[in-house]
This record gives sequence, structure tokens and C-alpha cells, in this order.
Amino acid sequence: MPDILLQVFTQADTITDTVEEVVEVKNLVVYNDDVNTFDWVIDALIEICGHTEEQAEQLTLIIHYRGRATVKEGSYETLLPMKTGLTDRGISAAIE
Repeated sequence: MPDILLQVFTQADTITDTVEEVVEVKNLVVYNDDVNTFDWVIDALIEICGHTEEQAEQLTLIIHYRGRATVKEGSYETLLPMKTGLTDRGISAAIE
């Protein structure tokens, strides 16, 4: 009986290891600039990234004072349309 349990746990560990290797978490980073207004960035974070107004305001303050902020985490494929949406609005963003 213990051999069966050991085999099940080993298979589960293998499956978990495989999933972790396939999905690499990336960061969508927005950089500060002297062009875009707070309201413009806040609205973009709400509309494009799905943040609440409070989250978007907090992130915009972090961007302003620290020069950059990670606004979203996820796979490259998930973040790419958001990055494109932000850069199309003139907001400096990158996937790192």
C-alpha cells in the first residue's frame, strides 16, 4: 500500500514541476514621463488593465514617485495586448 501512495505523490510532483516550467510569469511595467497626466494614466490602467479606480490611483502615484511600477503580472501572451494598449495611448510600458 505505501508503494502506491509514493507513486501517486511522485506523479503529482512531476505534473506540478512541468506546469511551473511552462508558465513563466512576466511583469508589465509602466514608466514615469513628463507628458501624460495622472488622469490619463489612471483611466488607461482602469480600461486596459482592469484595475479599480483606487488601484489605478495608487499605481500612478508609485509610477510618479519611483519612476516605474509593475501594474500587472502574468504570461507574456496575456500582458502583450495590455502593453500595446498602453503604448498606443502614449504611455511608456514594457514587459519584463
